[in-house]
Amino acid sequence: MLGPRLGRYDYGLDPLPLGSPVNAILGLFVLWWGWLAFNSGSTYGVTDDKWKYSARAAVSTVMASIGGGIVGLFFSLSSSQGIDILSQINGILGSLVAVTGGCFLYRAWEAIIVGGVGGFITCFSMPLFDKLRIDDPVGASATHGITGMWGVIAIGLFADNPWPLTTTSGRSGLFKGGGWYLLGIQSFTVLCLATWSFFSSIILLWIVDKIIPLRMSMREELLGADLVEHKIKHSKIGVSRAMSALRPFTGEKKLTDILDIGVNPGHDFFVNNYRKSKRMNNFIKIMARKKSNRSPLAVNTINQTPVINTLAWVN
Repeated sequence: MLGPRLGRYDYGLDPLPLGSPVNAILGLFVLWWGWLAFNSGSTYGVTDDKWKYSARAAVSTVMASIGGGIVGLFFSLSSSQGIDILSQINGILGSLVAVTGGCFLYRAWEAIIVGGVGGFITCFSMPLFDKLRIDDPVGASATHGITGMWGVIAIGLFADNPWPLTTTSGRSGLFKGGGWYLLGIQSFTVLCLATWSFFSSIILLWIVDKIIPLRMSMREELLGADLVEHKIKHSKIGVSRAMSALRPFTGEKKLTDILDIGVNPGHDFFVNNYRKSKRMNNFIKIMARKKSNRSPLAVNTINQTPVINTLAWVN
């Protein structure tokens, strides 16, 4: 329906470099921290015995992320291009997705296994989507799709009966002596959810596309949504080059007035004036020194009042 981004697979299947690895890691920590509260609230309260399972959910979330983080670190260090930050991030996110469904149904060591498998599935399946020419910029299909399926199935394998809660209707997973029933229910749930999500998404997105096109125009995609939609201009990522190339065809002039992020016009104006004044001061000193050298009463030291006071942070 959309197709890959312009030029995405013209030079191979390798993932595109991160715009800001630091911001990506910060985003991971924000999600990581929020996931603790999200999973701890899965018991819908802390009254009676619910607080025990709420605490168990928090422990399982942390332990699962450790398992996924170790797997992600393995993928990261095994990269031929050095440490791969993206694999590390995806390993942890995959583990968090995998453990969410049964976060308060697992023991700590079981959560490590569930998270580790989830991290492996995410890191392994993301390149497969690229080989199929399915361009998923944020890896949601692998992280929340494939790994999410594993998270649902894992409940049928490792889940405890959370008595007195009725989450599993009194049943346990296959590895806890509960037989195949819960695993069968979870597997059938995966089939139903995948089918419903696929067809409902196709229908809804097709309707939306007829009303508001889902795909950006070539011009908008080259300039970037940050600039076109949000009026945020990034420097050193080819935006200025794209604007220069597209200007003869689009006649767009409004976007050229948008300043790059991080630019302070007031500071730039002051610094430029200061530099001009500093050059003028130096010129006056040189001329005065030449004049004094020609005079029979030459003065070695010249006291010249600067136009602008010297600032310590300006060279």
